[in-house]
Amino acid sequence: MRATSYKLLLALLLVGLGAGAVVGPASAQDDWDDWGDEDPLPVEIHGFAEAAAGGRVVNDAASPNDLLLSEARFRLDLAHYGDRADVLFKGDFLADGVVNEALIDIRQALLIIRAAQWMDVRAGRQVLTWGTGDLLFLNDLFPKDWQSFFIGRDDEYLKAPSNSFKLTFYSGANLDLVWTPAFTPDSYITGERLSFFNPFTGGIESAHTMGRPLDAALPDKTWENGEFSGRLYKTVGGWELAAYGYGGFWKRPLGVDTTQATNGPRFYFPGLAVGGASVRGNVMGGIGNLEGAYYDSYDDRNGTDPFIPNSEVRGLGGYERELFANFNLGLQYYIEWRLEYDNLIANSPMPQWEQEEIRHSLTARLTQRLKQDTWTLSLFTYWSPNEQDGYVRPVVTHKWSDAVTIAAGGNFMWGDDYTFFGQLENNNNLYLRLRYSF
Repeated sequence: MRATSYKLLLALLLVGLGAGAVVGPASAQDDWDDWGDEDPLPVEIHGFAEAAAGGRVVNDAASPNDLLLSEARFRLDLAHYGDRADVLFKGDFLADGVVNEALIDIRQALLIIRAAQWMDVRAGRQVLTWGTGDLLFLNDLFPKDWQSFFIGRDDEYLKAPSNSFKLTFYSGANLDLVWTPAFTPDSYITGERLSFFNPFTGGIESAHTMGRPLDAALPDKTWENGEFSGRLYKTVGGWELAAYGYGGFWKRPLGVDTTQATNGPRFYFPGLAVGGASVRGNVMGGIGNLEGAYYDSYDDRNGTDPFIPNSEVRGLGGYERELFANFNLGLQYYIEWRLEYDNLIANSPMPQWEQEEIRHSLTARLTQRLKQDTWTLSLFTYWSPNEQDGYVRPVVTHKWSDAVTIAAGGNFMWGDDYTFFGQLENNNNLYLRLRYSF
């Protein structure tokens, strides 16, 4: 972890522990003064220790190491709750046997201030999320860790943290505003663990075959290159309505600079603006949702540059309900429509590997809870009927006791090499995790 992260954590803890100095309304100031009569600085402590292992069940000619997951993890959660401010910390101490590294992963170092009845402030390292999709993200442009997801880490690790400031305003309609000063990309696939399709060679590549992991150029760390997100939301007649906005960059390095790099094409993150809306509510005994978003790839709005992603329209419709006791079914239909597609195909040096103009996708999630919820069987499936690629994610979780949980599962992908899931077919894997919580 960088030295600046340690400084941020220390600053947040010091501010939080001295939160009594925060000045509120006159009627609330006496509450701060009363802190001196309480036990000093009560801190809640939780966490877990976890061992995890997993590897490929197919041969991958591009990767000599079939081990994808081999780690021991210790999580420490600290929380101090005050009348006007809370300080929260979540840190993982990780020994990773695949890359032979020991590291510290700070997932949360957060100060929450209830500045007024109508406003909250959250500042620091935090995991943010919104939207209505199940493993489908339209208006949620906060960072994701796809590598963790596809190698079998807990679902929690799909959502990656960012150093952000969030303001929430409460009124007839609530408003969230989020500013991330330094652009935080997804943790994308680099070839170190998972191989992927390289359109410039026309084959499956890894860090081993390329000689180095995929490396992308981040935007300069300037004020104008930060990320801005907003959500306006309100419940009307039992329906959850929301409007979203985002200004920043594509979260994966989908841009390619072929002119500046001396060692081949250089990947980067083109500019992106997103606007969208969603609705969610009760439908026929279950929960239904609709969500849409317009992706403005403003660096190339006419779609003539094949090395910058086209603008897109994305849509999602979902439905979930309990079919019988302890058995839930969730279904989704998802669409990506690339705009200015004719210009893309006309200018692309590799038109045979471009995604379809309209990509249709169907997902299903089946969840069965057994024996007083001590067993959970889950199956998530994803299939594109027109691109003919898919993904299956089975997971079995057993709560051995209040403290001990065992999880076993797999990640299975298929399709043509150039499709989203087909490129990951050689990474099909099984995994096992054992966790002790305290």
